Amino acid sequence: MLNHLNRSFAVYIFSYLLVSAVHGQQQRAPSAHTLRDRFRDDFMIGTAVNARQVQERIPMETQLLATQFNAITPENVMKAQSLQPRWNSFNFEQADQLIEFSKKYHMNVNAHTLIWHSQLPRFVRSLQTADSLKLFMSNHINTVAGRYYGKVQSWDVVNEALNEDGTLRKSVFYDKLGENYIIEAFRLAQAATPGTDLYYNDYNNEKPAKRAGCIEIIKKIQAAGVKIDGVGIQGHWHLGQLPIKDIEESILQYAALGLKVAITELDIEVLKRNFQGAEISQRMNSDPSLDPYKESLPDSIQQRLAEDYDALFKLFVKHKDKIARVTFWGVHDGQSWLNGWPVAGRTNYPLLFDRQYRPKPAFYKVIDSE
Repeated sequence: MLNHLNRSFAVYIFSYLLVSAVHGQQQRAPSAHTLRDRFRDDFMIGTAVNARQVQERIPMETQLLATQFNAITPENVMKAQSLQPRWNSFNFEQADQLIEFSKKYHMNVNAHTLIWHSQLPRFVRSLQTADSLKLFMSNHINTVAGRYYGKVQSWDVVNEALNEDGTLRKSVFYDKLGENYIIEAFRLAQAATPGTDLYYNDYNNEKPAKRAGCIEIIKKIQAAGVKIDGVGIQGHWHLGQLPIKDIEESILQYAALGLKVAITELDIEVLKRNFQGAEISQRMNSDPSLDPYKESLPDSIQQRLAEDYDALFKLFVKHKDKIARVTFWGVHDGQSWLNGWPVAGRTNYPLLFDRQYRPKPAFYKVIDSE
């Protein structure tokens, strides 16, 4: 099946170049390597996938996934809201489909996520006591992580528990269970899925203040004798504003704690907004000036995007001994969450493949990075 898809992808690339030539676009010949081949000896290359993609509804998406990536992360189908919509009532259908998809195309799975303050089932916020919330957390982790034991390589155990200044977010878990809920979540995950890599995941945790808070969490987990294997730096960055020095320093500091580092949700936003980060509760009002590229992305911006991705992957390859995985948050531009957040209905271009599943200049820069 994979050989067939590789041949199909080659035909697709040829067709793309032919169409581009007809339209007068200047294109270089594609590299001989796919992303998964190019970085095979360095780190895994992953992408977030949605339910439609694992159901293989669009052949071109399946071809891109099967030929370009060797790891996948569920965009939504393994979050608590999806898996346990009602108390102790689980729906594993779509998550199971993702596991079967990963087996079919020989992909590793980073499962996302066990404990997160957002996308929770409604009933969780109505729980009145600490004991009831603790019971939910224990039951959810034991049931979900236990079901996929041996089927996933890693779990994002706790997601986005920090404020920007490095203090702990006042989430429903913190408010009722206190700061040690994080240690308890890792303890439960360690018991439910032994041998699986367990990660703490956050955005902006390459920045010094938030990094310090992240390191404090890690040290407390380790001091409690509880297993933590890695830290995820989400990598939601902005065109022309890559914090390269902070990223590198974070890779070094996290690795010094004996942890693997993963870049977990990589994209580079090309549109303007008035804040940084990935706090999904933040929004901006729609304005035509905030959506300037509805038809296409200018060549000058394409080249800047390519340069930013080139700089990132040069850094990742430099520290390939510390980085376990680089995962894009979406397969192609049309799938990106940045089309609907923080401004609804925008046309964003943050990934390596465009809406027609064609490789962008940034793809070639990444493939040829040294």
